[in-house]
Amino acid sequence: MRRTVSGFGFNCLETMAVFCLIAFPLSHAQQTVVLAKAEASTAVPTPASTWAEVNLTSQTANLTGTNSLQDTVGSVGPAPTKEPGNRIVHWFKRPVESELAVEGLVSFGHYKIFATDYYENLYTAGVEYDRHSWGTFLGAQMDYVAEILPLTLLRQPADPAIWGAPQTTARETLPGLAISPIGLRMMWRDRRSFRPYFLLKGGVIAFDKKALSPAATYEDFTMQTGFGMQARLTQRLDLRVGLSDFHFSNAFMVPMNPGVDMMNCNGGIVFHFGPRPQW
Repeated sequence: MRRTVSGFGFNCLETMAVFCLIAFPLSHAQQTVVLAKAEASTAVPTPASTWAEVNLTSQTANLTGTNSLQDTVGSVGPAPTKEPGNRIVHWFKRPVESELAVEGLVSFGHYKIFATDYYENLYTAGVEYDRHSWGTFLGAQMDYVAEILPLTLLRQPADPAIWGAPQTTARETLPGLAISPIGLRMMWRDRRSFRPYFLLKGGVIAFDKKALSPAATYEDFTMQTGFGMQARLTQRLDLRVGLSDFHFSNAFMVPMNPGVDMMNCNGGIVFHFGPRPQW
């Protein structure tokens, strides 16, 4: 009986010793994993002692089915982030391509088609707004155009007859203001360095004195047509030059309707807004 009891006790001691030898590395590996998680969350550089513990973890993990150190470290590191997909932007929230041109105009000649006078000259300066609003037509980009010319000077005879003919050699300058809220621009080769365009604008013009004739009006209606070339300077800056016709008359708001058609050369600096153009 004594031998049986003593043998049973010795066997229990051997079993407990083996259990401690196996359990201690496993518990130590769990502590290493917790430590590695804490270090990954705080983004503190891992000391050499911790790497030794990770190596020990990898050796212990081989007994539990882990394939490599990369699997062990990857399991405790931060989860890989997925790149966000393409955002869906509704058409009414998309930035619209638009331009603002600081421009000037100088007349150099006349012709008679819808007008009677050819004794005047016009000089203007202002800004023009172009907005890509209507897609394309005939291979051209279709833009809405609006213009304001706060500096408008009309050189005309100082003493014109009823139909505008000068009665003396004296001339005078009439200051005025021109606004064209309705316009259309067609621009071809819209992603190239040199882009031809065609313009059509309509609006009103007003002076501080009756223009063209003493029997005319202070306000007149305008119609502008023109064409030209717009050249790239930078991604946000263009240079524009062109030729145009500037017509104005009062459309018979009064019995006398003198009018004038002037040929002009114009130019300006264009600033791009909206998304950055990709040339």
